[in-house]
Amino acid sequence: MAGLCMKRPNLDNLGEIILPEGYQLRTYMEGDAEAWIEIIKETFPIGGLDWNVDRFQREFLDYSRFQPDSLFFVTYEGKPVGTTCAWIEPSNEGYLHMVAVLPEHQGKRLAYVLCLSAVHFFKENGFEYVKLNTDDNRLPAIKTYLNLGFVPEYVDESHKEFWSAVFQKLGSGIKD
Repeated sequence: MAGLCMKRPNLDNLGEIILPEGYQLRTYMEGDAEAWIEIIKETFPIGGLDWNVDRFQREFLDYSRFQPDSLFFVTYEGKPVGTTCAWIEPSNEGYLHMVAVLPEHQGKRLAYVLCLSAVHFFKENGFEYVKLNTDDNRLPAIKTYLNLGFVPEYVDESHKEFWSAVFQKLGSGIKD
């Protein structure tokens, strides 16, 4: 598993945010910590298990750069089923962070909608580009990022080899 970097070099020509029927999009509201933790634990079985309300409070709510309108949720019947964060780095760079959708709601382009919402947030707040980190084994996520206009950043010589393998696995047809 390799940590790979991607960047959307500009925020032009963003698509329209279209949700499947029955789903809604909103940002963080008081009391969302437990729902967020449930989504992360379900979708990140290794790193997600370390999350609890205290850690969420410390690393999100108490963090000086946290903005409630930058933590997005897709809901179904009022229950959060997916999330992502439009994180602002200390260098004042936009960073797409913690994209996750519960398994029973995957395959409906919800991750795409969440990511696009975060990219819109960055554009509306004057950012020129957005970065993210991912792993080479997260092929569906990488496909989503590519479809959103993100491109690989080769920050290490070894990344060329990893990206080559990723593109080989994805095949030539990168479609929605």
